[in-house]
Amino acid sequence: MSDELSNPNYPTNRLGRRKFLKQSAFAIAGTTSVAALLAACGDNTATPAVATTAASGAATTVASATNAGGAPVTLSFLIDDGPTTKDIANALIASYKALHPNVTINVETRPGGTDGDNLVKTRLATGDMPDLFEYNSGSLLQALKPTSTLVDLSKESFIANLADVFIPTVSQSGQIFGVPFGTAFGGGILYNKKVYSQLGLSVPKTWAEFEANNEKIKTAGIIPVIQSYAGSDTWTSQLFVLADYYNVAQARPNFAADYTANKVKFASEPVAMQGFTYLQEGFQKGWYQKDFATTKFEQGLQLLADGKGAHYPMLSAVVTGLQANSPDKINDIGFFGQPSKDATKNGATVWLPAGVYIPKTTKNVAAAKDFLAFIASQAGIDAVSAKVPPTGPYVIKGAKLPDNALASVKDLAAYVDAGKSTPALEFFSPVKGPNLEQICVAVGSGQMTPQQAATNYDQDVAKQAKQLGLPGW
Repeated sequence: MSDELSNPNYPTNRLGRRKFLKQSAFAIAGTTSVAALLAACGDNTATPAVATTAASGAATTVASATNAGGAPVTLSFLIDDGPTTKDIANALIASYKALHPNVTINVETRPGGTDGDNLVKTRLATGDMPDLFEYNSGSLLQALKPTSTLVDLSKESFIANLADVFIPTVSQSGQIFGVPFGTAFGGGILYNKKVYSQLGLSVPKTWAEFEANNEKIKTAGIIPVIQSYAGSDTWTSQLFVLADYYNVAQARPNFAADYTANKVKFASEPVAMQGFTYLQEGFQKGWYQKDFATTKFEQGLQLLADGKGAHYPMLSAVVTGLQANSPDKINDIGFFGQPSKDATKNGATVWLPAGVYIPKTTKNVAAAKDFLAFIASQAGIDAVSAKVPPTGPYVIKGAKLPDNALASVKDLAAYVDAGKSTPALEFFSPVKGPNLEQICVAVGSGQMTPQQAATNYDQDVAKQAKQLGLPGW
């Protein structure tokens, strides 16, 4: 399991965002051997990347600072000790070594969670960091003070390969510090394509279209929207809220910055409250299955695969969990971004991968940059895909997924390739209250109104922001 699963998303904000990511990750890992690469937290200093220009070009640029006939070079590479992280690193190193036999890359591993986070900070502070290291993108990266500790890559030609949606999460003060390690995944709506075909439905771009589809699905005797609130799976209740951030950012481009600075509240901003409203609507209109309160995540996923339910607000990467029990149905599941009020502004919220960085203390800058260029190339992507089936799109322009990539992965990739995606709110703000899932369960169960939920969540968030010592709180 990759480090993102165990890292706190912000040192004193573990119970909210960390719990969501860890529990969703363990749900994925519990049903498949392919671990989800969950990016831990977002960049609270960058400008939200609401991309409007389609990604173009191809991931073909590879630096030539290290050539096959050069002098021997040895690089050290620090990664977390998760098995998927190791598999990705080993695949990259083996393929790179075949092109550059004079280069040896020695891997060091570190623990996940707080221990690993502290180790990274300590080794950077003492000048003892290896030539390369894998670490979170977003807010945790900002805490490393990258402009002081990491090599700026903004002038390197391979940076042109990076998808627009990824760059802000590895940037600070106009400088860029890393390349993506692994794949992204989306938060939105998983849907059964066979049900859609049988009922003659089209993928909705607006919430009104989604509502209309749900009524037709309900009339056909199929569950319109699956919910799973049983036991430890209450984390699944949050998707209507978290996956709506693309729509929030389209309507309020400065929302993340204002939210972090305590200038805007969920309760006073209708577009931010919308996710709670959607939860209430589903309950009031009878979209959910009757036993949603006692349904587990795995049961919800199986309902979707079996066509007994049409939609499941969920993380796209969980589809791989069907590989063990329903491999013949895995490509019946598609993905679409949470519909908005405006069809012209339809897109998807994404969770982004970790990055690979170079500390300023390295004595092998040119060789380290060359390896990063390989990671950010189609050759690097091919090397990883051959060993670790992608659970989401690569955030590299022009990146080609393998022909056998899952349908849901290809669906999400289309949003990223078209520039119609933005990172989740937590990539731009460390502020997330620990009780969001309980609040969402209350709304989705008809026990709390959206206004009450937003007010309660604002109070929940305030406690966390004060603990973080954020300005304005």
